[in-house]
Formats: sequence, C-alpha cells, structure tokens
Amino acid sequence: MMEMGSRSQVFLLIFASQILAILGQTNSNDVTALFAIKSSWNNLPPNWEGSDPCGSSWEGIVCKDSRITSIKLSGMGLEGNQFGDLSSLTALQILDLSNNVGLKGTLPSSIGNLKNLTTLILVGCSFFGPIPESIGSLQQLVFISLTSNSFTGPIPPSIGNLSKLSWLDLSDNKLSGTIPVSKGSTPGLDWLVNTRHLHLSKNQLSGPIQSQLFSPNMKLIHVILDHNQLIGEIPESLGSLQNLEILRLDWNSLSGSVPSNLTNITSLNELYLSSNNLNGSIPDLTGMNLLTYVGMSNNSFNASGVPQWLTSLSLLKTIYMEDTTLQEQIPVDLFNLPNLETIGFANNNLSGTLDIGTRYGNNLTLDLRNNSIKDFTQKTGYNMNISLSGNPICDGTGATAKYCTVQISNDSFSSSLSCPAMSCSSDKTLSPTCKCSYPFSGTLHFFSLSFSNLENSSTLPTLAGSMMSAFLSNGLPVDSVSLSDPTVDVYSYLQIEAQIFPSTQNSFNRTSISSIGFLLNRNPFQLQYFGPFFFTSESYCCFADKMKKSSHTGIIVGASVGGAVLVLLTLCAGLYAFHQRKIAKRAGHSSNPFETWDRDKSGAVPQLKGARWFSFEEIRKCTNNFSESNCIGTGGYGKVYKGTLTAGEVVAIKRAQHGSMQGAFEFKTEIELLSRIHHKNVVKLVGFCYEQGEQMLVYEYISKGTLRESLSVKPKIQLDWTRRLRIALDAARGLAYLHELADPPIIHRDVKSNNILLDDHLTAKVADFGLSLLKDDDKGHVTTQVKGTLGYLDPEYYMSQQLTEKSDVYSFGVVLLEVITARAPIERGKHIVRLVAETRYDSKDNSKLYQLIDPRIGPGSKLEGVDRLFTLGMRCVNESGAERPSMGEVVKEIENIIELTSLTKYTDEDLTSTSFEDTTQVSLDDFYNDKAFDYSGKFPSVGVRNATGSY
Repeated sequence: MMEMGSRSQVFLLIFASQILAILGQTNSNDVTALFAIKSSWNNLPPNWEGSDPCGSSWEGIVCKDSRITSIKLSGMGLEGNQFGDLSSLTALQILDLSNNVGLKGTLPSSIGNLKNLTTLILVGCSFFGPIPESIGSLQQLVFISLTSNSFTGPIPPSIGNLSKLSWLDLSDNKLSGTIPVSKGSTPGLDWLVNTRHLHLSKNQLSGPIQSQLFSPNMKLIHVILDHNQLIGEIPESLGSLQNLEILRLDWNSLSGSVPSNLTNITSLNELYLSSNNLNGSIPDLTGMNLLTYVGMSNNSFNASGVPQWLTSLSLLKTIYMEDTTLQEQIPVDLFNLPNLETIGFANNNLSGTLDIGTRYGNNLTLDLRNNSIKDFTQKTGYNMNISLSGNPICDGTGATAKYCTVQISNDSFSSSLSCPAMSCSSDKTLSPTCKCSYPFSGTLHFFSLSFSNLENSSTLPTLAGSMMSAFLSNGLPVDSVSLSDPTVDVYSYLQIEAQIFPSTQNSFNRTSISSIGFLLNRNPFQLQYFGPFFFTSESYCCFADKMKKSSHTGIIVGASVGGAVLVLLTLCAGLYAFHQRKIAKRAGHSSNPFETWDRDKSGAVPQLKGARWFSFEEIRKCTNNFSESNCIGTGGYGKVYKGTLTAGEVVAIKRAQHGSMQGAFEFKTEIELLSRIHHKNVVKLVGFCYEQGEQMLVYEYISKGTLRESLSVKPKIQLDWTRRLRIALDAARGLAYLHELADPPIIHRDVKSNNILLDDHLTAKVADFGLSLLKDDDKGHVTTQVKGTLGYLDPEYYMSQQLTEKSDVYSFGVVLLEVITARAPIERGKHIVRLVAETRYDSKDNSKLYQLIDPRIGPGSKLEGVDRLFTLGMRCVNESGAERPSMGEVVKEIENIIELTSLTKYTDEDLTSTSFEDTTQVSLDDFYNDKAFDYSGKFPSVGVRNATGSY
C-alpha cells in the first residue's frame, strides 16, 4: 500500500509539472524529466523550485529555445540510486555529474536517446554494471570520461561508431575482456581515427593488443593502457602513430621483444614499458629526441651494459631501468645530460667504479641500490642524491652513511605563502593572496609526467599559473590556486592536492563549483610538464548561495485551496494524538534502538553486549554538525569524523552512506563482535547510533595512524627494531585473544598492516571487523565466500573457501615480513612471500636476505633476532594451514625473540616514550577508508584490492 501511495504521488507530481509547464518557458517533456529526477535524487540545489527550470534559472541547468541543453552538477553531493529520466532530455548536449559519489546504479540503454550529446562526464561517481552498447549511437559525442566508477563487462565495440570522438577515458573501472577491433561491418576501437586520447588504464582488460587497433591515419597522442592483464607482443602498428606523445603499456603481462619501428614515433615524450615480461635486447631509442621519460624496469631483457643511446637524448629527465639485467660500468657521459633529474638503476649487476664526472645537474637523484659497484670516485664533495646501499662498496671501511643508506626525504612542497603575521579563523584558509576564505579542495590525478623531481621549484607554480589562466579566461570567480603534496602513487600516477580560492566572496556558489569541476575534468588547456589528468573532489562545504526555498506565486486553483484547508484541519485534529505517540516512541527507542531494522535486507537484529547507544543529536553536536573540518577520512563505507563527547572523550565516528548494503552488514558485524571484545590490543567500540536512517559506529580515537603508514617511504613515525618487535607482539596478542579467548572464537578475515593501529604510546591495536566471522567449533572451519585483501589472502582459503583461524595466521605472516622489510605485500609485480623465499634459497649465508631488511632499522647482520623473525614469518605463510603455528605459538615465539635480543632491559616507558620522530598527528584515513573485496569470480577478481589499499 505504501509503495502504491508513493507511486501515486510521483504520478501526480509529474502530471502537475506538465500542466504548469504550459505556462512556463521550458519544454513540457523536459520539465517532466527533471521533476522525475527531482523526486528520486537527494541534495539537489535548493533553487530547484517552481515549475519552470529555464525561466527560474535552476542551478546547473542551461537552456536554449525552451530546451535543456546542459546539466552541470559536478561536486554537489548528489545522491540517487538510478540514472533517472535523463535520457528523456533529447536536446541535451553536455552532461556532467562528476564527483557525486552518492550517485549509483547502471547506465540504461535509453542513454542512446541523447542524440545531441557532445560531452559525457561521470568521473568519481558510483555507477556500476555494463556500459550499454547504445552509447555507440551518440554520433555527436566528442568527449567521454567515465573514470573512477565500477563499470564491469567488456568495452562496447559500438564506441567505434563515434566518428567525432576526441577523448575516450574509461580508466579506473572493472572492465574486462579484450580491446575490441572491427570485424567486417562490426565496429571496433580501430575505427576511432579522429580520437586523440585513448585512456583504458586500471581495468582488467585481457588478451593481446591487436595490431589492427592502430593505423597511420589515426590522430592518437595518448595511448594509456597500463595496469591491465594484456598479453602477447607489443604490436608493430604502434610505430605508425606519428602524433603519439605518451605511451603507457606498463604493468601488464606483455612479452616478446620491443618492436624496432617504435623509433619511428619521433614525437614521443614519455615511454612506459615497466613491469611486463619483455625480453630480447633493450630497445635502441636513438632518434627519439623528444623523450623526457623512459621506464623499462622489471623486464627480462638480455644482459647488457647501460645503453649508449641514452646519452644522445638531450631532453631526458627520468630513466627507470631497475631489475633489467644491466651490467658493466655506467658511462660517465650519462650524467652530463643537461635536464636529467632521476636515474633509477637499482637491482641490476652494474659493477666497477662509479664516476659521475663534474657536469651533472644539482637536482639529480641516482638510485643504484643492490648492484655490484666496488668503488666511487667522488666519495666526498659531490652535490646530488645518491644511494649505493646493497653494493660491495658499502661493505668496506671507507663507506659513508651519506650514500650507503636509503635517504628518506620528508620534504613537502606547496605553493608558497608570503603573508606575514596573518592567520585565519579555524574554519577558513589563508589563500596565496593573503585572504581568508573557504577554498574548493580536490585532487589532480595525472596519467603521466615528464619530470620526477617533485621538489622542483618551477613545476607547481607553472601548473597553478596555467590553471588560473584557464579559470579567468572562462570567467570563473577564482582568486588564486594553492597546490601541495605532490606524490606518485602505486600506479605511477602523480597526485597533487589543489585548493581553489574564491575572488568575490568568502565562498563559492554552486554554479561556480560545478563550472570549476567541469573545466578541470574537461581538460581544455595544455599544461607544460604535465600530461592528461582527471579531478576528484568531495562536495563543497560552504556554498555562498544557500538560500531559503523561495516561494513562487503560481496559479491558485480553487479546488487546491479547499484541499489545503481540509488537510490543515485534519492535521490539527490529529496533532495531539501524533504528539503523544511521538513522545512514547522516543521514550522507548533507547531500549530498542533497532525497532526499524530492516531484517529482509540486513539480516536479524544485532545482538549486543554492553555497547552504548548514542542519539543522532548527540553525534551531531560532538562532530560540530558533521563539519568538513571534523572529517578525518572517507571511503566506500562513508565518512569518518573526529568528535569529542560531553565527557571529554575523543572518538572517531564512522558514518555509513545512506542505502549502503555493505555498510549495513559491516555495521551489524562490527557492533556485534566489538561490543563483547575487551582487550588492550583490539580497538575499542565506544558505541553506535541507529536513528533517522543513520548507521554510525563510535570508536576510540587512535592518533598515530596505521602500521602501514609508519612503514611507508615517508613515515610520520620512525620505527626502530625495538618498537617493531613490540608492535608485532601487540598485534599477535590481539589476534590470539580473538582466536583463543573470545567466546565464541572470532576469525578476523582481513588482517593487514592497514588494520593495525598505533595509539599515543605506540601500542598496536587490531581494527576493522567488518569481514569477521565466528568460528564453527564443530567443523573447525567456516565455509564462506572468499573475502580479504590481495597480498594477504590465504591461498588455501581461496582454493577451498573454508575459512579457519590459520587464514589469519597466514595474513599475519605477511605483516611480519612487512615489519622487517617495510615493503608492500605486492611490489613491482612480485609477492613478498615469494621474494623472501627465493632470496633465502639463493643466500647460503643470509647476506642477500639481509639486503631485504628496511635499511632505516640498521644493518641486517647486526639485528638480533631478525633471522628468527624471518623464519617465524615464513612458517606463518606455509601453503598448508596445518603446518602453520597458532597465534598463541606466534606470541610465544615473538616473546622469545624479544628475550633473546635483551630487549627486556627496556621498560615499557622506554618503549613508548616520545623520543620517536612524530612530526604531525596521523589521521585514521587508511583504516577507515579501507574497503575489502568480495570475491565472486576468477582470481584475481573484480573488486580485489591490492595491498596498498587501492583498486
């Protein structure tokens, strides 16, 4: 009955809109479509009132001759579970819904009705399912960007019909199958002769790259196919793309030799071939004089010396040839290249004496770790960053820490401010032009970059200047741009944080925000040094044009007035009874907070033991009304806010997105398990809120972040050997408690360094129980769908789908190897377990094994107990679960190692003192943002996360 009533209301709403539109400026069909959208989406602009979108200038809506031609609603925080009736807007030319993570659902085949559409931007939403074949009927399309969603299935061959298409970006999805090419009259991507940008990276595309895909008449300047599962040889037809500037084929499984005619692409600036199975000779790139970036690491090329042709590339800035069987001595001429910034030759067999000459650049970084270099001509007095750790020279008496240790730079770079003695209130930010306002913040994700020196003093100001020119030339009210924190992620993509400041007021209005988002994702301008990019952001905090709903005077029909009066009288008559019922309901709610729990969708009501219930109002107050300044993390589950309870306790509040099924199950699991777990090495659940459609978990606030953060390249906390052992012991004790003392026992199912948190005293706490299950003591295992994180996943569990506590032991073994090496579980295409196993086998005296140890904690041969911890880690990752130790046995062995290394002379106060380096307070982003995968196909599968927490 309720469903029929809601349908009737929607019908009446649409019917009314059609009647009223007769008197407005907007086409009646378009009005109907927008009102249907308005009835099904949330957080739409507040001025979407009245019956005439064009006449009332609805924000984000542009009209021409009564037809809606443009919808730009980027970064509005929209929420909805379907594409809506947008496909009815047949005059639509531009549709930009980017950065609205709350927009979900599939793209309907009716999208093919938008025959006038030229631009489709859905970056950073949550759309899923297949891309419909009907998209190939949109003959006017020039620009498609579906980046960073969850689209699955094959790439529609019909896209080849889009003869006007210039930009095709389907990156960062879950697309599978082969890259389609034409067959007879059936189209394929080889028909896209006018396309300039082909971006298909970070998917699950497989099969070979067909030679037919490329031809001389194509205008491609960017071919970006990295991080897929492509196999076979690199097609020779690539050499016919005379306009190509960027080629990314890295992180696939390509094999064979590199075609010699690749040198025909004389316009090429950046070449990425790393992390494949390429063999034969290192390709000769002589004549490719515009190259600035060459990446060939982690391949199986024939052993040879450093290619002499490198010295002829005068514009070259970056060379990566790690693990490519290089040998002999490095030619001194290589260091004379005038623009060179980075040489990465680690993990080869380079030998002899290193001579860098005297004509190298001051910004040069030279990474020669793990080679066979025996001497260094300029041992002192040089002016560059050099790392020679793992070479014979560092075993001699003349070695210096300056080049024999891994240099960890903690430098950050941002647009400089020169505003002496100026500060802003806590909710505003100081702009580069010394004004306090509310900036629009987001992240620029670059597919490629020509430079590698992120501290270069000219690159970010140049980028900021280009962005400002674009904003001003498009009439946007932007005062200034601040760029900071340039980092290269695990996909070799450059990420830069951007803050864009308003010029006319303290904050932007909605039209300005959507226009800025559209401009950045439309990429209409050329950028020096930087390749193509996309822009992601959250909804803006502080719209200047938040207004009260305007009251428009329409045609008042007598029957409507009478009906309104009748409704008013009815409401007044029932007001007292309703008020009494509301009081009674509020009084009983705290005793039964789950009275509205949806059992059909989320299972039985959670069974709790002592968890505190918080009202929505309590949570709202302690988070300052969920202000952006209190937000400390965001992810697939929702957002996390830092809050202070009335008693002064600081907490972290995990707020699920509305309608999140995954959130409902995780919510139930975590509060049921954590409400009855009490152990100093398990994160504490303070309470929960289930009210007004909200699902929120309230945890103790853990200030020092995750173990993974502290093992990263730029850690906030430097962990020595002593503290690493103590952290390993703490985490092991927490897991042992879950397995052996909890009643009934609990299997965590997602043990990893991102789920081990460190508090103020560096005490480790096991966290995130969203995937946990209770152990079945009768069977000894739980038969369940495979879930976990790639790199930590127990292969026996994957094969049998039978989960035991030994699956947690396997994952913890991977964590122990991380603690020793600081390496990610999967790095450069090789699993840490396999790497350690192969190194132990090849190293009779453990000398090679010691080279894997994180150099920040000292020489491996001098670390007492490191051999035993390596052995313990490898016992934990035994292929057979029966051969692995229990977590209780793991605890005892780590205690023995600590006793062996005489660490008992340290008191707890010593081990938890504030002497460690802690430059800033670390948030819980890694823990709260993490989102485990749900395996339901061939391994590795759609939705599998890698060990760094990225898809």
